[in-house]
Amino acid sequence: MRGLAGKIVIVTGGGGGIGGATCRRFAEAGSVVQVFDIDLGAAERVAAGIVAAGGKAEAAACDITDHDAVNAAVGAVVARHGRVDVLVNNAGWDVFRLFKDSTPAEWQKLIAINLVGPLNMHHAVLPGMLAQGGGRIVNIASDAARVGSSGEAVYAACKSGIVGFSKTLAREHARHGLTVNVVCPGATHTALFEGYKAGAGNPEKLEEAFRRSVPMGRIGEPEDLPGAILFFASDDAAYITGQVISVSGGLTMAG
Repeated sequence: MRGLAGKIVIVTGGGGGIGGATCRRFAEAGSVVQVFDIDLGAAERVAAGIVAAGGKAEAAACDITDHDAVNAAVGAVVARHGRVDVLVNNAGWDVFRLFKDSTPAEWQKLIAINLVGPLNMHHAVLPGMLAQGGGRIVNIASDAARVGSSGEAVYAACKSGIVGFSKTLAREHARHGLTVNVVCPGATHTALFEGYKAGAGNPEKLEEAFRRSVPMGRIGEPEDLPGAILFFASDDAAYITGQVISVSGGLTMAG
């Protein structure tokens, strides 16, 4: 895709499944990847793998729920490279139980990571992007935001909030050269999905039920997501903003 070589790209949750796959794909496209993760060891492993393969990557510990920590981490990137061109808000967390069985402490953690965290990241990168004449933001939400998902009520609420927030920012800053788009994964083999299965009485039966519900006949893999993410970050999507795309094997076909 056009326009990714040399771009300074921050990926939150970059040490995980989808995040790591996304970091590696940006590096293959010639971007300078900033691997942000609360788990510094995981971020360093992804960055080291990229460098070993000939790419450019740097790791940073970042708790996205901490506004000051986010400002410091983004500021360090700007100090080294002069700018941030692309932000991918990928970090997330979930707990799988019916809402009636959930606790306020769980709600607060879900909201802090899945909603407040991305707000903090936007707040840190927006001034610089606007000053430099634009940038690309890609927010990773979930098909739970589009159609709901049993056992994920608060998570779905947060991700729905990210969709609405993204569309609003897209309207506010389209004239400033900033695009904001959303990618919604369906069921994907990640740590979150494994946690979802672990909460079921019969995890293998649950996975088979998911697989049968997907028209393409399989659960997604982390490597299925970077294509859509990089497209929104590229010059090929320069005239696209405020849009939501599902990467779900056809499970969700929202108009």
